[in-house]
Amino acid sequence: MEGSQGSCSIMWFFKDKGFDDNSIHEMSRRCKRLEDVDGEQASENWEYLKSIGIQERKLPAVIGKCPKILTLDLREKLIPMVQCLASLETKPNELASVIAKFPHILLHRLEEKLCPLLAFFEALGAPEKQLGKIILLNPRVISYSIETKLSKTVDFLSSIGLYEDGSIGKILVKHPCIMSYSVSKRLQPTYDFLKSLGLSVSQLQRVALNFPEVLCRDVDKILKPNALYLKSCGFDGGQLAAVVAGYPPVLIKSVRNSLEPRIKFLEHVMGRKIHEIVEYPDFFRHSLKKRLEFRQKMLSQKQIECSLNEMLDCNHCKFMARFGFD
Repeated sequence: MEGSQGSCSIMWFFKDKGFDDNSIHEMSRRCKRLEDVDGEQASENWEYLKSIGIQERKLPAVIGKCPKILTLDLREKLIPMVQCLASLETKPNELASVIAKFPHILLHRLEEKLCPLLAFFEALGAPEKQLGKIILLNPRVISYSIETKLSKTVDFLSSIGLYEDGSIGKILVKHPCIMSYSVSKRLQPTYDFLKSLGLSVSQLQRVALNFPEVLCRDVDKILKPNALYLKSCGFDGGQLAAVVAGYPPVLIKSVRNSLEPRIKFLEHVMGRKIHEIVEYPDFFRHSLKKRLEFRQKMLSQKQIECSLNEMLDCNHCKFMARFGFD
C-alpha cells in the first residue's frame, strides 16, 4: 500500500513539473526506486537543486537524464556531496553547470569514490588548488575505476618517460579529458603516429606535457590528413617533423579554416617560402586577421624585411617599437 501511495504521489509531482506520460514512463523504467519515493521527498530534492543555482527550466532535463537524484536522501547524501564538490569550484556557479551537464556525478559516494579520486590525483602531482579543475572539467572521471581505467592512463604516461616532478599531474590539470580516452585505441596509436613522423622521445614528451590534447585526437580522421596536407604544401619528412615538434597543434587544426588560409597568405601576400615556417612553427599559432595581416601591412608600408620570428614573436608594443612605428 505504501509503495502504491508513493507511486501515486510521485506521479502527481512529475505532472506538476510538466513531465509528459512518455517521459514519466521512461524514467520509471530506468529507475525502479522512484516507486518508493513520495512527492514530498522529490520536491525537497528539486528545490535543493534550484537553491544551488540550477535554473528551474533546466531541471526537467537534469532529472530526465538522472531520475535517481530524486531518490537520494537529501541530508545524508545529496547535500554532503554537493558541499564537497562546491569546495572544488574555481569560478562562481561552476558546479551548477557541471550538474546540469552530468547529473550522475551526484550519485557517487563521497567516501568511496570522490575522496579516493582526489587523493589519487594529488599523489600524481596535481596541485591541491587545481584538483577541482580535473573533476569539474571532466565530471565523468568520477565514474571511472582507478584500478581498471585511470591507472592505465597513468601507466601509459609513465611508459613514455613522464614520471618525475609531478608531470602526470600537470598533464591531467591541463587536459582532464585525456583520462576519458582508451590507451590502446587512442593514446598509444596517436603516440606511435607522432613517432613515425620522426619526433624524438624528448619531443614526444614535450607534446604530452604541453599539448596533451594532441594525443587525444584520432589518427585517421585528424592527424594523418593534416600531415598529408602539410606534405602536399612542400614540407619534406624532416621539415614536417620539425614543424610538428615546434607547434604540435598544427596536426589538429582545421586544414580549410586555419592551415590553408595561413599558408596561402604566407606565399601569395607575404611572398615568403614555405621553409621559413620550419624555422618558426609558431607561425600557425597567430591570428590571421589580428596579427598576420596587420603586421604584414605595417611592414610593407615601410618596405621592411625580417624573419617570421622577428615579425611575430613579440607583443604589439614591442613590435611597434622594434620597427620604429609611432
